[in-house]
Amino acid sequence: MVKVLIVYDSKTGNTEKMAQAIATGINKIDSVNAELKKADETTNDDLIQADAIIIGSPTYYGLLSNKIKAMIDTSVKIHGQLEGKIGAAFTSSGGIASGAETTLLSIIQAMLVHGMIVKGRAKQQHYGLAVVQNPEEDELTLCEEFGADIAQLCLKLK
Repeated sequence: MVKVLIVYDSKTGNTEKMAQAIATGINKIDSVNAELKKADETTNDDLIQADAIIIGSPTYYGLLSNKIKAMIDTSVKIHGQLEGKIGAAFTSSGGIASGAETTLLSIIQAMLVHGMIVKGRAKQQHYGLAVVQNPEEDELTLCEEFGADIAQLCLKLK
């Protein structure tokens, strides 16, 4: 069974809704299982044991939340042990042009430093998923599709 870890932080529940929808998409694919964990409950062992890691953060002033940043900072202790794992990012922000892409790129940069394989999107939202405030039905559907895409990539590379 392929394990995809979804690590997230969510103050208002918007990023959590995205995480749950991504997990739904992953779990629709046979032989792949999603595990949801809040950032402050995620250990380095959780990261090591996952085949893929998807990280979601609210956007605060164009930056990651402090809980996601702390989790990434702690992962320096396992540098090199995430190499070759699939990674992806998602965020929710308070408004248009409020820093969602810089938040996504901050997550992606950490993944690249770890030697991870980052999953982008050719169709739209190239750096990862981003929504403004409360995700709408069509955005949650996009989250499910994103999760399924990552699950299928995991199976291809396994």
